[in-house]
Amino acid sequence: MADYEIKTVSAPDRESVKLLGATFEPGKPGKAEEGRWRPRLKGREEMLNYLKRNERYLYGEEGAFGSEKRKNPA
Repeated sequence: MADYEIKTVSAPDRESVKLLGATFEPGKPGKAEEGRWRPRLKGREEMLNYLKRNERYLYGEEGAFGSEKRKNPA
C-alpha cells in the first residue's frame, strides 16, 4: 500500500486536525481502440443510424427513461 501524505492543519473550534492528502493511484491509459466507434461500424448508413440513436437518447422526448428524462428540453 502506498504511503499517503498527511498534513496537520488548524480547524475552527479545534486545535489541529490531520488532513489526508491525495489517495489516488496513478492509472494506466486503456487501449487506443476502446473509445473509437468509427472503425467498428462498416458503412455510412450504419454510422448514421448509430448517431441518430445516440442523439435520440440524449435529446429526444421518447428516448429517455425514468430519472434520465430531461426536466428542461435541450
